[in-house]
Amino acid sequence: MPQPNGEADGRVVRVTVWNEFVHERRDDSVRAIYPDGMHAVVGAALERYLGDAVSVRFATLDQPEHGLSEPVLAETDVLTWWGHCAHDEVSDEVVERVVTHVLQGMGLVAMHSAHFSKVFRRLMGTGCGLRWRNADDRELVWSVDPGHPICKGVPIPIVIPRQEMYGEFFDIPQPDELVFISSFTGGEVFRSGCCFVRGRGRIFYFSPGDQEYPVYHNEAVTRVIANAVEWCTPSRRTAAPVLSAPNAPYGWYEGERGLEGI
Repeated sequence: MPQPNGEADGRVVRVTVWNEFVHERRDDSVRAIYPDGMHAVVGAALERYLGDAVSVRFATLDQPEHGLSEPVLAETDVLTWWGHCAHDEVSDEVVERVVTHVLQGMGLVAMHSAHFSKVFRRLMGTGCGLRWRNADDRELVWSVDPGHPICKGVPIPIVIPRQEMYGEFFDIPQPDELVFISSFTGGEVFRSGCCFVRGRGRIFYFSPGDQEYPVYHNEAVTRVIANAVEWCTPSRRTAAPVLSAPNAPYGWYEGERGLEGI
């Protein structure tokens, strides 16, 4: 079971907040809620909660390489991801680049409909489908592990007056840690806060955040995201190939050769 990273040894946590940034430009209803984009609200919340301990940059779908070039990812400790209507427009090359960095230790916070993103599905290895309904449901987000670091300072329950319903069955692998479950007006329940480890990277999926509702203006919701960024912050990154299978001749661990690959 993964243990909390705690403080990042006094380091500034480098966060890249990725957003499709399509709905905010295309849909008046979404633009009214997030005139500068959802990423701006999420980034401001991270700076508010984490202060000088965080450095935030933004990346969006329309930028070259979707704003996720190799140099950007090499300087990212935690990547947050929000996507919905343009999953198929994310290039496979960028997806593989992100996955590689997660396996090498970069943290990933996948938010709301990022459950269907290429990156999340690739890391989960499942279809990641679920039930849904967009009908102004009230969502109650219940902590089932209140001592978990992601729950720090978070009320029980988090009350979201209006939100899209996500319901089971949620086609994901069994989470390494289940932090939140949600209940909805119609009686559905959902595993809404799930922790995973892939390679050396930590992943947190958090479901609240439909674009048609002001969910990321909810202080409790953004507190969870800030806590998740801290939890996902790597204590170690490696640039070595993750998927390697070196030959091991007799005596390979003797002397200096035994240090190779550490």
